[in-house]
Amino acid sequence: MSDDTLRIEDAVNETCPWSGKPIAADSLTRYRGEVVGFCNPGCRDKFEAAIRHFEKAIADRDVPLIAKGIE
Repeated sequence: MSDDTLRIEDAVNETCPWSGKPIAADSLTRYRGEVVGFCNPGCRDKFEAAIRHFEKAIADRDVPLIAKGIE
């Protein structure tokens, strides 16, 4: 499987973590190197937005205080 080809049979889950409904082939994403499925593109997009939010919060927290202008 190439890195940009997501296949439903490679998903680590069978049901959407948001809704509990079965996953759909048009609603897959990659998370930590694994294919994760959702029931529809809206649930997938909500997951991706949440991940971006938390990754930014972690990155902002990990910036050295000197870089933030705080000594």
